[in-house]
Amino acid sequence: MDDLNDEAVIRRVLTEARVWAIVGLGDNPARPAYGVARFLQEQGKKIVPVHPSAAAVHGEQGYARLADIPFPVDAVDVFRRSTEAGAVADEALARAEVGAVWFQLGVVDAAAAERVLSAGRHMVMDRCPAIEWPRLLTGR
Repeated sequence: MDDLNDEAVIRRVLTEARVWAIVGLGDNPARPAYGVARFLQEQGKKIVPVHPSAAAVHGEQGYARLADIPFPVDAVDVFRRSTEAGAVADEALARAEVGAVWFQLGVVDAAAAERVLSAGRHMVMDRCPAIEWPRLLTGR
């Protein structure tokens, strides 16, 4: 798992992934996913809310499941409990175009990370793009 949380990989995901499916993003502004999604939009990323409610968030159509998204997704950002994250990673791996799976702060599943890496995809775990972006890309 040498590539797990590698800073060069994180930089690549942040700069190259254009479309981010955010699993666990609903329309509740008090939830961390809501703010992170807004941050990613401010960086020029297209966000795709994935939540059972399929609510629109920040002006973007929501979908109940990753499989429901009718266009390519570059990265899947997971705001779910660690016990549920592996199933989300497997759903992401079922989409051939997904190049990266990102588990948010506190979301840890080593077996899922190994599956993602073994599939030749990028994996970031227990990190937040809203923290990593300023640290790695703007030097703040």
